Amino acid sequence: MALNQLEKGYEPHDVEKKWYDFWEENELFAAPENTDNPAYSIVIPPPNVTGVLHMGHALNVTLQDILCRYRRLKGDAVLWMPGTDHAGIATQNVVEKKLATEGVSRHQLGREKFIEAVWAWRKESGSAIINQLKRLGASCDWKRERFTMDEGLSDAVRKVFVQLYHDGLIYQGDYIINWCHRCYTALSDLEVEHEDVDSFLYHIRYLFPDRSDGLVIATTRPETLFGDTAVAIHPDDPRYQNLPSHEVMLPLTNRRIPIIRDTYVGMEFGTGALKVTPAHDPNDFEIGGRHDLPRLKVIDDNGQMNDGAGRFSGMDRFACRQAAVDELRQIGLLEKMEPYRHSVGHCYRCKTIVEPNLSKQWFVSARPLAEKAIAAVQDGKTRIVPETWVKNYFDWLTNIRDWCISRQIWWGHQIPAWTCSDCNHLTVSIETPITCPHCGQSNLVQETDVLDTWFSSALWPFSTMGWPNDTPLLRKYYPTSVLVTGFDILFFWVARMMMMGIHFMNEVPFKDVYVHALVRDESGKKMSKSKGNVIDPLTVIDRYGTDAFRMTLAAFAAQGRDIKMSEKRVEGYRHFINKLWNAARFALMHVDQGYSSLPNQPLSLPNRWILSRLQAVVRNVVDALDNYHFNEAASQLYQFVWHEFCDWYLEAVKSDLYEKEGEQARNDTRCVMWHVLRDILILLHPMIPFVTEEIWLMMPGASGSIMRAEFPGSQENRIDLEAERHMAILIEITTAVRNIRGEMNLAPSLVLKCQIQTLDERIQTVVQEYGSRIQNLARLESVLTCSPGEKPRTSATAIIENAVMYVPLEGVLNVEQEVQRLDKELKKINNDLDAVIRKLNNEDFLSKAPEDVIEKVKSKQSALVEKQTKLQMNIEKIRSIQKSEIDPS
Repeated sequence: MALNQLEKGYEPHDVEKKWYDFWEENELFAAPENTDNPAYSIVIPPPNVTGVLHMGHALNVTLQDILCRYRRLKGDAVLWMPGTDHAGIATQNVVEKKLATEGVSRHQLGREKFIEAVWAWRKESGSAIINQLKRLGASCDWKRERFTMDEGLSDAVRKVFVQLYHDGLIYQGDYIINWCHRCYTALSDLEVEHEDVDSFLYHIRYLFPDRSDGLVIATTRPETLFGDTAVAIHPDDPRYQNLPSHEVMLPLTNRRIPIIRDTYVGMEFGTGALKVTPAHDPNDFEIGGRHDLPRLKVIDDNGQMNDGAGRFSGMDRFACRQAAVDELRQIGLLEKMEPYRHSVGHCYRCKTIVEPNLSKQWFVSARPLAEKAIAAVQDGKTRIVPETWVKNYFDWLTNIRDWCISRQIWWGHQIPAWTCSDCNHLTVSIETPITCPHCGQSNLVQETDVLDTWFSSALWPFSTMGWPNDTPLLRKYYPTSVLVTGFDILFFWVARMMMMGIHFMNEVPFKDVYVHALVRDESGKKMSKSKGNVIDPLTVIDRYGTDAFRMTLAAFAAQGRDIKMSEKRVEGYRHFINKLWNAARFALMHVDQGYSSLPNQPLSLPNRWILSRLQAVVRNVVDALDNYHFNEAASQLYQFVWHEFCDWYLEAVKSDLYEKEGEQARNDTRCVMWHVLRDILILLHPMIPFVTEEIWLMMPGASGSIMRAEFPGSQENRIDLEAERHMAILIEITTAVRNIRGEMNLAPSLVLKCQIQTLDERIQTVVQEYGSRIQNLARLESVLTCSPGEKPRTSATAIIENAVMYVPLEGVLNVEQEVQRLDKELKKINNDLDAVIRKLNNEDFLSKAPEDVIEKVKSKQSALVEKQTKLQMNIEKIRSIQKSEIDPS
């Protein structure tokens, strides 16, 4: 009898915190610096310090944890670098809202006191996301946790800024940026979320001087016309080859503006005449530069019209739009308004519609950096998986615009640039200057802007390891092995890390980039609070346990395919966890020691078969994880554990374990069972760490955490194809008998006989050598082979490969009663199906019922049709048996 016995049921909440605390206390996540073991490193995409765990985080972190736990078991020295991002705009918004509840604004506090308030908030609330990652089982080296505003990373940011400035790759200049009036800051292109909105296309006539005709332009933003400095047409547009003037009058003003010709203009859109507003549109800015046009800014940083809008000055931009349209209509210059749905940029934080605005900002000259990042992927130094994302990566970097890195907020890395109030000289320096190097005066004013959050995040792979110092950690673990990320930050973050890593480390920051898909709801829709279809990972974990949730994510993480998440799926994998637990509980009831090696003597068929199948699973899991096919690894393990180990192996060896005679066979089976269970736990540990640790430390002979175990290797000498073929025949025969029992409604307690008609020598051998095992598994009195033509008078038939099986039913089944029972059941199914079909043919129901209700009715119809088909087949089978009783010929 086993010394250790598992509890009857597995309760995840009883063990998860216990084992996580154990792993942390014993420093099992720690990354060694002084070791000859191969290095494997991942930097966590730093979640915002304001964040809470959502499905995207859960998937991302689970996949990283699987890789890190797997590589530890393979013997690698693993660094999983954790940390959080200071999230400049988001954090400032959070703290400002908190202060507002106290009746205080940041301007009343002043910059220094406000920054102190942010740090206080961070200390109090900023670790929530980290604690949630721990609940997910994340095995990061938490003692190395970094924050993008901590002292070391701040030093790295300063050095990078200053070096890029002196390299000529950072400059200050006027440029079109995305401006958020609510957050009162510039946004990068990637911080703007585009949404389709219903609007109008306004057709406005710009008159030729001293004429009643003119050019008609089409625009969605009439309020910007006050900043127009030209109208552009395509040089080849046949409509505009013989114009009576080279100028037009700008409506609602007394200004004349030129007509210019530029190939950018699309002849198909609108009227083919384009108003050019260089200070309020990025494309117009480029046109203006080519034609040396003035840049007139008419919307200020508060979203209001300035003096350039004349009598409309002081109006909100959208109020001005309406007022300008009304006046254009009154004076006869509004030709028409067309309903128009188009994409409009919104601030990714506060959802305010952003305004393209001319502004003096700090920029990174991105193209020279991008060229090296493109070459690194082209040359194979970094691999993007799946390859479908390579084109997106190249397209974005090939068409990259200079990166606006300044933000008009207070929380962040203040730009290390000082302007002399006496001589206006600009000093960019790592150290804070005391006097102006140009004039020697000390009246220096630091730039008030801070750096874009993504600027510091771009340094994450090397700054977190101690750069600019040459640290042992940096030497051991840079470049990192893989970056696991969502496609939504492929450009936000991945491309920028590539640019910075190559420039400052002369080496790519990661060898692989694995881009995972989105987690959607069960119908494939994107989760959103407005739709009410958000699934909270923490709620799911509370309900089903962390392991079941992690296994679900892994099982559906197929490359290039979004995950459809539902609690039903998680519940299904909780059943898998319970199946594993019960199998381990059964095994440990029979094993009272650990085994250093497998038996040398010939083993029974089930033992040879399960060892052979184990080798294939080990090989396939390694291949799948090495190539980021998480779903294939999960599927292999699910199939092997549930169907092969639990359903067949443990059932097949019960006769060995309970047989009073045959001590050698019993000991052999105990040994094999122990070895297979041990390897199963290790193989599953990266995906389901808690339950595997709980079982592991109850295993006789196991010592220390499963995290210190050695990943199984494939043992070629244990591959036994003959055992696999023979066991497959045994399983096929047993399954066929079980199906007959189910179809004929025969009680499991009924002892049946089985005759197999075949000329296949393999089947004959299996029946002859392993007939007793088939009898035990299928609950048969006997199983025999017979020659073709020998058939019992009343029997159920099953076809298997190269054989026909007969199960005699005479004296076992009352055929007439069974037909009557099935007919009655079929009638009920038909009635239910008719009711469902009537509902689906009801136009009133289809037009008024919610989509999810209609889908449920359709699913019910499919299930009823399936039952109907199955019942009809069973009735036909039994009627054929009934016929054979009447006409035995």
